[in-house]
Amino acid sequence: MKPCLISIVVVSKLKAKDLTAKKIAKIKPKAKCCKKSTRCIKCPVVLHRLGKQECESMCKRDFQKVLDKARKR
Repeated sequence: MKPCLISIVVVSKLKAKDLTAKKIAKIKPKAKCCKKSTRCIKCPVVLHRLGKQECESMCKRDFQKVLDKARKR
C-alpha cells in the first residue's frame, strides 16, 4: 500500500466532531459536490469555505461552529 492511501482512509473515517483545522488541511477534496442536504466534509464547497476562514487560530468550539455553517445548504 502507498502511504498516501493510508492517510486518506484514516481521515475519511473521522466524525465531524473529531476534526481539527490541521486534519482539514490534509483532506483531499472530492471531484464533484454531492447533492445531499448536509454536505459531507470532503465536499469541495465545504473545504473552500473553511479555507476562507482563519481556522488555525480558532478554539475547537468556534471551529465546530464554522464547520457546521460551512456544511449547511
